[in-house]
Amino acid sequence: MLDGLILPIRAVQAVFSIIVLGLTAYVVDAYTGPYYSWSPSSVNFLLFCSIWTLLAVAYLVLAPSRFPAAAHKFAIVGVEAVTMIFWFAGWVAVATLWGDIGCGSRGGVCGAGTAAIVFGALIWLLFVATTTVAALHVRRTSRNDNSAPPQMQGV
Repeated sequence: MLDGLILPIRAVQAVFSIIVLGLTAYVVDAYTGPYYSWSPSSVNFLLFCSIWTLLAVAYLVLAPSRFPAAAHKFAIVGVEAVTMIFWFAGWVAVATLWGDIGCGSRGGVCGAGTAAIVFGALIWLLFVATTTVAALHVRRTSRNDNSAPPQMQGV
């Protein structure tokens, strides 16, 4: 199904994560001034999600091909699932905040936050797809086969 698309999906996950990193860093910076230093925790969490994703994608791409001992099938599914949950929690929290403060699609900070919500939802959907592929690999393989999915090894 998605066997040949895993590497391009990883590239899109990384690029979207960099976009969210920039957008959320802009929002956090806008909330920080000379007399106050406060930014919403949900936006801070979305910033964390983007950094976590860059590290997770690096692991998910490099471990199966370069470090097979570190690419246990349950570790792959675990990293995928945790990242998927992080993104779901992050974009929903920021969307809730933006709805509560009445921030629509206006420019500036509101527009950057709205764009971060949209990209966060897209990254979450991409991780739903890759987590499903990894979980199906675990289900299809025997208990003694601890290798990463074959489509994730050919990087």
